Amino acid sequence: MKEIHLRNVNVVRYVTPLREGGSMPAIIEADDDFLYVLKFRGAGQGTRALIAELIGSEIARALQLKVPELVFAHLEPDFGRLEPDEEIQDLLKFSVGLNLAVHYLSGAITYDPIAYTVDAQLASKIVWLDALLMNVDRTAKNTNMLMWHKELWLIDQGASLYFHHSWHNWKEQALKPFVQIKDHVLLKQATELKSVDAFAKEVLNAEFIQQVVSLIPEDWLENEPTFQSADEHRSAYAYFLHSRIENSAIFINGANDARAARV
Repeated sequence: MKEIHLRNVNVVRYVTPLREGGSMPAIIEADDDFLYVLKFRGAGQGTRALIAELIGSEIARALQLKVPELVFAHLEPDFGRLEPDEEIQDLLKFSVGLNLAVHYLSGAITYDPIAYTVDAQLASKIVWLDALLMNVDRTAKNTNMLMWHKELWLIDQGASLYFHHSWHNWKEQALKPFVQIKDHVLLKQATELKSVDAFAKEVLNAEFIQQVVSLIPEDWLENEPTFQSADEHRSAYAYFLHSRIENSAIFINGANDARAARV
């Protein structure tokens, strides 16, 4: 299995905020001369949104879905000193250290379900992924998908794994259907969930899941009273994903029932 590796970059320039995002991400330039969309650790959802983005994006990539490159982006303490906007200045101040950035797809346009048709296999992979991760953010109102060079790209997995905002009954959550899948923008086309499930279970094996959770930085796992250590915290993510994948029939049946009700 190919080792998963995220590059490290330093933020050198704040270009512009993306105010349509609830956590106010921003386009930044890094010291590798590329532009990225920076997801701030100091935003409202904190590092949990970054963890969901990291896990969700790497699982999507393993399923052969198009996802922009992720990098760890370091923000220096004095970076926001000259920022005139007080809200942005505070966000930068609370985000000093390691953040997550996504390669900026210049010229990409928002996926329009009326203008673009997605084939059944691709739609089924995306619906399977979002049902696994309990991603509430792939609806017609907010598709979080882009068309770039005539291909469909997934962005913003930060609303996934919403159980980790409280960790209440998290083991039981792994065995629940994902009822919000009824609002998924691609549900109608997702007619091949069974074949996708077989492929996903081969790819998302224990070794791969361990690699993904091992990527989570130590300081993103702090201040969580449910767990006594970062390793225990990581193990909980691995347990949740293993359990949900092994019992995927629960969320697949839920998705198929939701699609039948919509047809």
